[in-house]
Amino acid sequence: MGGVMFILMLCLTAGAMSGVRGEDPYLFFTWNVTYGTISPLGVPQQGILINGQFPGPNINSTTNNNIVINIHNNLHEPFLLTWSGIQHRKNSWQDGVLGTMCPIQPGTNYTYHFQVKDQIGSYIYYPTTAMHKAAGAFGGLRVNSRLLIPVPYADPEEDYTVLIGDWYTKGHSTLRKFLDSGRSLGRPDGVLINGKSAKGDGKDKPLLTMKAGKTYKYRICNVGLKNSLNFRIQGHTMKLVEMEGSHTVQNTYQSLDVHVGQCFSVLVTADQKPKDYYVVASTRFTKNVLSGKSIIRYIGGKGPASPEIPEAPIGWAWSLNQFRTFRWNLTASAARPNPQGSYHYGAINITRTIKLVNSASKVDGKIRYAVNGISHIDPPTPLKLAEYYGVANKVFKYDTIPDDPSAVGGAPKVTSAPIVLNMTFRNFIEIIFENHEKSIQSWHLDGYSFFAVAIEPGRWTPERRMNYNLLDAVSRHTVQVFPKSWAAILLTVDNAGMWNIRSEIAERRYLGQQLYASVLSPARSLRDEYNIPDNALLCGIIKNLPKPPPYVI
Repeated sequence: MGGVMFILMLCLTAGAMSGVRGEDPYLFFTWNVTYGTISPLGVPQQGILINGQFPGPNINSTTNNNIVINIHNNLHEPFLLTWSGIQHRKNSWQDGVLGTMCPIQPGTNYTYHFQVKDQIGSYIYYPTTAMHKAAGAFGGLRVNSRLLIPVPYADPEEDYTVLIGDWYTKGHSTLRKFLDSGRSLGRPDGVLINGKSAKGDGKDKPLLTMKAGKTYKYRICNVGLKNSLNFRIQGHTMKLVEMEGSHTVQNTYQSLDVHVGQCFSVLVTADQKPKDYYVVASTRFTKNVLSGKSIIRYIGGKGPASPEIPEAPIGWAWSLNQFRTFRWNLTASAARPNPQGSYHYGAINITRTIKLVNSASKVDGKIRYAVNGISHIDPPTPLKLAEYYGVANKVFKYDTIPDDPSAVGGAPKVTSAPIVLNMTFRNFIEIIFENHEKSIQSWHLDGYSFFAVAIEPGRWTPERRMNYNLLDAVSRHTVQVFPKSWAAILLTVDNAGMWNIRSEIAERRYLGQQLYASVLSPARSLRDEYNIPDNALLCGIIKNLPKPPPYVI
């Protein structure tokens, strides 16, 4: 792999990772981020490449590996990558969002250093600056189980990453101008699978190959900007085995709805006639359905793929019912406490309930998306840095939104400001995402996985807790909310740092549908949070301030 070096180091490093055990292996990467012309839908446009690749390189790691990535920003704009679903225990300094990090300036470099501590599963990385995600610089990040930890299925013949997403042929700069001027992104132009879409003219090269009789693992992630996608494989079923870091009950599906930012791992057995078959990803909940397809080729097989593409489901009731079939595998070993189900989350008392209601409105004649009446803006000084340097009061106010907006009465006039919720370290909380709009939402929480205990139509009330899955809800980091519906999640706020809660729908995030949770350890101890890295980028009002005294054990 170009620009990659793997070394086993037995030394401790200074700065952010000083608490890491010396024996955990290190993976080193050097990534050059550049512009380059790409034509995934046949229209030349400016892409953003990593080491010349679109999509970006796949990171293949193992539980507890330390990942060190030196990123050289050769763009004309500041740039950041986030590692979506990686929990960065005690280490929000590396999260790659504008609330915790200063962006990497053009012509400079920054070295990320984080550990995939106590995690397994399928994840993605992507840019959080401007509308860069619309041009590329996204890729897969897998965390394999350690060899000593049994996995609840046989080793597959091959392990494939399949990145699906909607795509716009307008450049990322144009799309950003649309949003800045008050326009919506509108409809995408197509759907890509690993950066391509087959033409179906008999000349398409295969996306993947399979040997007859063998079983393969597909890690399917939606890296798009806006649309939920239905994924299916002509003539084949998929056995779900993992979802966003958790082994699941192994149900079999004809197709899967993958909402923006979500990742599923499935097993596919090559048990059909040896020839070509289409893999299809098509938009859901849209008036005009867009599809992307690619070819899977049986090695030694003969014959083209059938032009008859399997139909996608219609309506969101089907998707909600599919969500209800997803269950945590309570008997599997994992990087978490063993077995997975030994954590009885349903028996813990809830100490705080936060209801987050998304909305769309016009502010000064331009579209803004808000949470509980406030549309988030990123100040020039990252929130985490302002807090750490003791100047938070000059940058933002805590708890500017109510925990229950309905208690305030009436729809508030939307204002723009940073949103930071002050959360008590180690509390067990409930977050309700309530969607009063006609479009589907996809919410993500950095720094944690949570139990997605319910999604239901209508408005949430405390009585709805009777319908929660308090036994085997999947522990994950994204959850969709259907139109005029709500979703409930439960989690222990035990990871100190500043953590982003955001819409995974790009235009909504860019225009304010996000917020941060500040989780401070009262002990100010290295047991709870790492010190700011020695190489941390500094910007805004803290740039020339003296560094605060470091945390100690």
